[in-house]
Amino acid sequence: MIKINELSAGYHERQVLNDVSLIFESGSFTALLGPNGAGKTTLLKCLSGFLKPSAGNIWLKGRELSEYGSRELAHQIALIPQNFQLQFEYQVRELVLMGRFPYLGYLGSYTKEDQEIVTRILADLDLLEFADKNFSELSGGEQQRVAIARALVQSTPILLLDEAFASLDVNHAISIMQLLAEINQKHNKTIILVSHNINLAVEYCSKVILMKQGKIIGQGNPKAVITEEVLAEVYEHNIHVITNPVSGQPNLVYTGKE
Repeated sequence: MIKINELSAGYHERQVLNDVSLIFESGSFTALLGPNGAGKTTLLKCLSGFLKPSAGNIWLKGRELSEYGSRELAHQIALIPQNFQLQFEYQVRELVLMGRFPYLGYLGSYTKEDQEIVTRILADLDLLEFADKNFSELSGGEQQRVAIARALVQSTPILLLDEAFASLDVNHAISIMQLLAEINQKHNKTIILVSHNINLAVEYCSKVILMKQGKIIGQGNPKAVITEEVLAEVYEHNIHVITNPVSGQPNLVYTGKE
């Protein structure tokens, strides 16, 4: 479980998060939603240990996050960034194997077990046929699956994703969300996802958190949170909410700015 208590954070003199308190239950699948500048990515940076809060606390498994060393934290949390870019060319298997780096021993070499884990994850994500291809040769959707594979071989109970499919077409985006839902259910991983696609998020996530200007406006089950009143407050738009006749989840229809 992750518990956030009265968290504030920002960059230099600019405050982004303001007195945020949240709980992420183990095995939950949560979407962080809100307009640009709401503080979603900043919150992920705090959770992953990349950004030190200016106030408040983050507790992970009963310990303050600040008490974890970098290698120890890498055993708990894997982050998939919005733009997975490489400075050098790597083959897919090499790139995914790097996710095992936190487990390297004193000799600094990957073990047979590491290799077996990589092969299993590549198979689970239908990537074995690309194992010996260069990363740059893959499509956007395939590259995103590789990024997820690298995070999965890290063998952490928590996955953080920052707009991991923002640049993908709708087919690839749905495929990635289905994959994340399967990972969540099959491996009981806690997944926290930053997204701008509300309709897609509510179809797969069991909990949504709506943010605006560094504060929490609403949180809970999508049906309870995704309402016209809350969305009007967060996005300052006339947004009509209907019920998806297939899934029963709320869907958004935009009607124009007030």
